[in-house]
Amino acid sequence: MAVYTEVGDTELEAFLAEYDIGEADALKGVAEGVENSNYLLTTSKGQYFLTLYEKRVDPKDLPFFLGLMDHLSARGINCPQPIHGRDGNAVRTLAGKPAAITTFLHGLSPRRITVAHCGPVGEALAGLHLAGKDFALKRPNALSVAGWRPLFEGSRHHIDDGLAHELQAELDFLEANWPNDLPSGVIHADLFNDNVFFLHDRLSGLIDFYFACNDLLAYDVAICLNAWCFEVDNAFNATKARNLLQGYDKVRRLTDEERRALPLLARGSALRFLLTRLYDWVHTPPNALVKRKDPQEYLAKLRFHRNTASLSDYGL
Repeated sequence: MAVYTEVGDTELEAFLAEYDIGEADALKGVAEGVENSNYLLTTSKGQYFLTLYEKRVDPKDLPFFLGLMDHLSARGINCPQPIHGRDGNAVRTLAGKPAAITTFLHGLSPRRITVAHCGPVGEALAGLHLAGKDFALKRPNALSVAGWRPLFEGSRHHIDDGLAHELQAELDFLEANWPNDLPSGVIHADLFNDNVFFLHDRLSGLIDFYFACNDLLAYDVAICLNAWCFEVDNAFNATKARNLLQGYDKVRRLTDEERRALPLLARGSALRFLLTRLYDWVHTPPNALVKRKDPQEYLAKLRFHRNTASLSDYGL
């Protein structure tokens, strides 16, 4: 979440006239993340979330993202629901950008991840995977293996030669060894702590589905291992991992093949976020109200996964 595009009062008034959610009382930019321009919108009828989709989001993907949120919500997943205008459309144009309004979820993202958070996250992720099984639309993962090398090539001249050679070797290895025969379906692909809400110590919602796609379900689990199971000093916490994986297994049990693939998938996940963070660090406009994320964090995680000896390192 971030603010790249400013919205004027007159523009907002005309935009809201297409909906039945009242008149604007306040619009506050949310300066987190790196993908879209996001605002907390307060109207005379309540609170909502307004998103303007920036250049990385292909407008052709919006029916998938917004349709998935409608689909998951109808199946009991507590996530934002798109607000449809009087014409039935959930997407229209604001300030020259595709834009949509969604419902506002209550809760707080955990700033300090504890073991107690990890089990519910695993359960919620498995629930999402099961709920998405019958979603009709498909979207390939643009940030899976085939998408990593262009990110690397777009950033390699901004890093030292030693790191460039290390990342080149990782790309070569993962491209040659990436599995393609594991269970697949709809994945969130970005379930970090800032995309999960807790309320009174209970998981209350999942947000930010703008990386969602069809890919290996266990790859989504691997992303969560990286996002939830490392400490601030980048040490891996096997107890957190065990809780997360046990929570997942309560709802959807990982196959033996998925378990064996987790170290490799986690290694790939670490490289994916290292490369996207590196690319954003280099290419984010200097005047954007956005908090850039340090790619060095994921270099440490990548090296951990590369040096794991067995599944026991992951709490299995």
